Amino acid sequence: MTGFAQDVAHRLVENIERVIFGKRDAVELAVIGLLAQGHLLIEDVPGVGKTMLAKAMARSIGGTFRRIQFTPDMLPSDITGVSIFNPGTRAFEFRPGPIMANIVLADEINRATPKTQAALLEAMEERQVSVDGVTHTLPQPFLVLATQNPIEYEGTFPLPEAELDRFMLRIRLGYPSRKDELAILEAQQFRHPIETLEQVVQLEELRRAQEEIRGVHVSAEVKGYLLEIVERTREHPDIYLGASPRGALALFRTAQARAVLRGRDYVLPDDVKALVQPCLAHRLILNPEARMRDITPEQILIELMNRIPVPGAALA
Repeated sequence: MTGFAQDVAHRLVENIERVIFGKRDAVELAVIGLLAQGHLLIEDVPGVGKTMLAKAMARSIGGTFRRIQFTPDMLPSDITGVSIFNPGTRAFEFRPGPIMANIVLADEINRATPKTQAALLEAMEERQVSVDGVTHTLPQPFLVLATQNPIEYEGTFPLPEAELDRFMLRIRLGYPSRKDELAILEAQQFRHPIETLEQVVQLEELRRAQEEIRGVHVSAEVKGYLLEIVERTREHPDIYLGASPRGALALFRTAQARAVLRGRDYVLPDDVKALVQPCLAHRLILNPEARMRDITPEQILIELMNRIPVPGAALA
């Protein structure tokens, strides 16, 4: 049942790894997000390959690709497009903005003002934009790959909770090992591998794989385990705002995609556990007291997973 989707996933992972060295887990997460039809927030320090990961994904699937470099003086119309009066036809014509693409790289998204960031909300959730009261449908598939630097705060604007919640996964790359960094130096001695990266999946193949993944079986026990984790985030004393139903659905969809990547047509509790932090950590808002104690959402999620029984016996 899932053989085709698994083949598509493996082709994407192998192709992206020609550019991103030694980060198999991060590459797999990116492909899982793509197959689960969710937007990705790639968060890390400068220079570790955030933009290259986005470009490699775009080149691997073909389609239209646009890059938006976010700046404090950017306006919402710079993203969505604008209606311009044409004297010849005496009518307004829509000039589409860079959001009208299959893959949109929102580079340094936290440098734009909240008003401009809000221009992405409708596009990310509804796959459409409204300009001057007219709705314009975005091409399918549609994926936003946003990058941000969590260290540098000067001249940045934190993403609002509503926008964070629309990112299916948050991915962190981290520094490469010495062996992988040596491979990077050698691979880029004459030119960057991204320059020769080829398309390995057609858009129609990607759409078919995305539909196939929705049919992956998730047992009642696994659904209960998933929902127990989500509900516990809403009850934890250190959490002011827990995971939303959208977060539960993101965990459900990505678990299906991970199962396919592992060659299965059913989801295991291990799939859910592996995706809890990438799916939920960025959605949790901690209490001020917890932040003062330097508690992180990741620590709380690990604590919850250690406490909640895994339904292994029921699936054996």
